[in-house]
Amino acid sequence: MTPFVFHNSTFSMIPIFVAFLLVVSSSLGPVLPLPSLPDSGHQPLANRTLNTDKDIQKLRRVDAYLKKINKPAVKTIQASSLGHNSTEAGSEFFQLWIDTGESCPKGTVPIRRTTEKDILRTSSITRYGRRRRHVRRDSTGSGHEHAVVFENGDQYYGAKASLNVWAPRVTNTYEFSLSQIWIISGSFDNDLNTIEAGWQVSPELYGDNLPRFFTYWTSDAYHTTGCYNLLCSGFVQINNKIAIGAAISPRSSYNGRQFDIGLMVWKDPKHGHWWLEFGSGLLVGYWPTFLFSHLRSHANMVQFGGEIVNTRSSGFHTSTQMGSGRFAQEGFGKAAYFRNLQTVDWDNNLVPLKNLRLLSDHSNCYDIRQGRNNVWGTYFYYGGPGRNVRCP
Repeated sequence: MTPFVFHNSTFSMIPIFVAFLLVVSSSLGPVLPLPSLPDSGHQPLANRTLNTDKDIQKLRRVDAYLKKINKPAVKTIQASSLGHNSTEAGSEFFQLWIDTGESCPKGTVPIRRTTEKDILRTSSITRYGRRRRHVRRDSTGSGHEHAVVFENGDQYYGAKASLNVWAPRVTNTYEFSLSQIWIISGSFDNDLNTIEAGWQVSPELYGDNLPRFFTYWTSDAYHTTGCYNLLCSGFVQINNKIAIGAAISPRSSYNGRQFDIGLMVWKDPKHGHWWLEFGSGLLVGYWPTFLFSHLRSHANMVQFGGEIVNTRSSGFHTSTQMGSGRFAQEGFGKAAYFRNLQTVDWDNNLVPLKNLRLLSDHSNCYDIRQGRNNVWGTYFYYGGPGRNVRCP
């Protein structure tokens, strides 16, 4: 069972206060009242069979961590993991928990509840919900591989794009596949600031292979600050119709219907916060300016595309897919895409990209091709299957 948590919020253009109050669950089954679950969302220690003192100590640490991050709930909602078939009528984006017909009480926001199983899947309790440190510029040996476009050399105040949604196969619990927008400032050593939003498949984080809407941030190159979604203090959610970390449906299918989500991140010129918008004008929330050093003023790079982790757990390259699992040359309906790429300037205007550059650091495994037309503006196809005859 994978629950969600809701925050109580006072909505304004720049909200000042958000408190945790509500929980939503993203798993199979009916809606359950919260009293049926303990606050930490798992079975009490007294009810479990433990084999060693080491087991007891580990579970005590898990208990303490869950009590820290899971707040008391007003309501619990359980959503089916089956989702919508991509061939059905209509192209509206759904999150699976909304399909229950349930909604958040007024003044609350949905938050995915973390369970004991979530924590026990991770390799480190202290690193749960955080990325392993890596350097994007040269991912050789780091396990992180990319197929991205980026632009630097100017001052950037945001970025916007529509991201094609798929469910790529991830072949190892400790690997992931994601597609996202990066807002970047600082160096790639110790003071990197990033704001990130998109969709990802991460069995370690979520316990399944569904694409999920996610956010991330760091102010020190992934060392100690930042986290996914709402797993630490940072991102302030104000919207009660979007659950960060919830599964996305419908998904695109090979030679079938295609679905994408529109995302925009931009800096509020008055207060300096970085806002996240979903679709057409749906404000999800914001990253307060005080979280950052370099991004307090502006970004010096924007980036769009895909990333996977390659653990080489079997001694050769992973078969974890990026995007649709197909190479860029296959084009629409087969390869994944980003379309209508734009940046935000100092005056909050959307402007086209000027000096776009492509990077595919393992092009025999995952590649990328850029294009432009009057309907999609600047766009690109990207992705790949991972291990193949040219990617051993």
